[in-house]
Amino acid sequence: MAKVIKDSEQHKNRMQAIKKHVDKRIAKAQEDKGTFVLLTGNGKGKSSSALGMVARALGHGMKVGVVQFLKGEWNTGEIDFFRKQEHVRWEIMPSGFTWETQNRDADIQSSEQAWRQAEEMLQDDSFDLVVLDELTYLLHYEYLDEGKVLDALMARPENQHLVVTGRGASDALVELADTVSEIKEVKHAFKRGIKAQKGLEF
Repeated sequence: MAKVIKDSEQHKNRMQAIKKHVDKRIAKAQEDKGTFVLLTGNGKGKSSSALGMVARALGHGMKVGVVQFLKGEWNTGEIDFFRKQEHVRWEIMPSGFTWETQNRDADIQSSEQAWRQAEEMLQDDSFDLVVLDELTYLLHYEYLDEGKVLDALMARPENQHLVVTGRGASDALVELADTVSEIKEVKHAFKRGIKAQKGLEF
């Protein structure tokens, strides 16, 4: 972290220099295209951040597609809310979390079924934003072929935005993404014996 400048004149000069630098970068950043945002790391908030972008896109009248991998039958407030919105297609992988099914073959079949729905969205230029929530797990466990997935992400319509979430994103995903945020866990209420809370976790 930069040292705090307490002298008013020095502070003003520093802020002017920063503004000049930022303005220069903004002036250069004139490309208008679909952006791939990757949200990874062990901290809480990856899916929540992605769903914030869903709300933002809907506020602009954009069409959004969401595929949630590994969520299963777990009912959440965001599902109830967003499924009521006119411009959203919301799909959920049916089998749920891998430690609940305990059946690799069934998990692969379910993953491929959910991925086919994702592929449809990635090939449809009417979708302005596609969110693939928890996709990284399916690549980590090799339920899906990573090469095939990467090809589909790269072949999506030029102006379609993409958000992928999940822990342990591969180097290839990180390299492909335009923006990558790694969310770090400092501490979590669950480890203090506090159960998942309505409105925060679901």
